[in-house]
Amino acid sequence: MKKLCSLFVLVALVISVGTLSATPGWKPTKTIELVAPANPGGGWDMLCRVVQKTLVDEKLVEKNVIVVNKPGGGGAVGWKYLEGKKGQGEFLAATSTLLMLNNLLGSSDLTYKNFNPIAMLQAEWIAVAVKADSPHKGINDLLTAIKANPSAVPIGVGPTLGNNDHLVFLSLAKNFGIDPKTIKFIVYPGAGGEIVPAVLGDHVKATVIGLGEVLEQHRAGKMRVLGITADKELEFLPGVKTFKNQGIDLIFPHWRGLIAAPGLKPEQIAYWDDVFSKMVETKTWKDQISKLGWTNFYQSSSVHTKYLTEQTEVFNDLLTTVGLKK
Repeated sequence: MKKLCSLFVLVALVISVGTLSATPGWKPTKTIELVAPANPGGGWDMLCRVVQKTLVDEKLVEKNVIVVNKPGGGGAVGWKYLEGKKGQGEFLAATSTLLMLNNLLGSSDLTYKNFNPIAMLQAEWIAVAVKADSPHKGINDLLTAIKANPSAVPIGVGPTLGNNDHLVFLSLAKNFGIDPKTIKFIVYPGAGGEIVPAVLGDHVKATVIGLGEVLEQHRAGKMRVLGITADKELEFLPGVKTFKNQGIDLIFPHWRGLIAAPGLKPEQIAYWDDVFSKMVETKTWKDQISKLGWTNFYQSSSVHTKYLTEQTEVFNDLLTTVGLKK
C-alpha cells in the first residue's frame, strides 16, 4: 500500500514546475489530429474532445482540430499509429500510465521513450461503481460478496488488465483479505464506452473505472459509485465516501496526458508547451474538466518526461508486489 501512496506523493511533488516561456518558432501547417486510442466514451476519448473544444473555442491554434478513435491492444493500436507519424508535430495521442504498464507487463514493446511526451493535463480519481439497483451500498458489501463467491461477481475493467483501474481493484481485494487471483475480471477493450453499458445490462456486477466515466450515470440515478480513491470526500459527489473512510487505506490519482510522434524538433515541442500551458488556464478548459470531476494537473514536456521516468520505477515495484510481474 505504501507503493500506491507514493504515487500520490510523487504527483504532488512535480505538479507545479514552470513551462517554457520562449516564443515557439514552429506551428502546425495542417489539420491537428488528436488520437484517442480507445472507443468513444472512454477517458482518453473524453480528454481528446475536451482538448479539441478548448483549443478551438479559445482560438489557441490556427488549424482545424479533429479527434480520431483508434481502439485496440490496450491503447497500442492508436500509439502505434502515432509512432508512424515521425517528425509531424500535428499528431498527438492521449495517454496514461497504461503506456508504461503495457510494456512492464510484456504486452507491448512501446514505452514513452518511443514518443515525445508533451504534457500531463488532468487527473481524476478512480471509482468502483455498480448498477443503481445493486444490493451493494458500499465497497465492503461488494468485497464481502466477492470473498464469498468470486465467480458470481464479475468485475468490468478496460481497456486491458494491468492498468491503473485493475491495480486499484487488486489492491482493494488484497487489503480485504481476498486472493487477487480469484477475482473474475471481464475485459472491455473499448474501456468506458463498453463498460458502462455492460454494467447497466447486468453483464458485470461492478466496474472499477475513472470517476468521470460514470459520473453522469451516477448523477442520473442509473449507477451508484461505491467509493473513490481520493484522499478526501468530494463536494460534487455528496454521499460517496473514499475507500480510506470506509476502512481501506488506499489513495490513488489517475492521470491522463498527451504524447507526440517521435522525432520532433525542439521548436515543435516548445510550440505545444506554449499552447497547453495557456490552455489549462482558460475558462473553457476549467469548466469542462469541472463537469467531468477532473482536476487540473498540468506538467510541461520536460517535467512530464522526468515524471514518467520516475513513475516507471514505482510501477515496476508495484506490479511485482501484487504478483503481476515476476
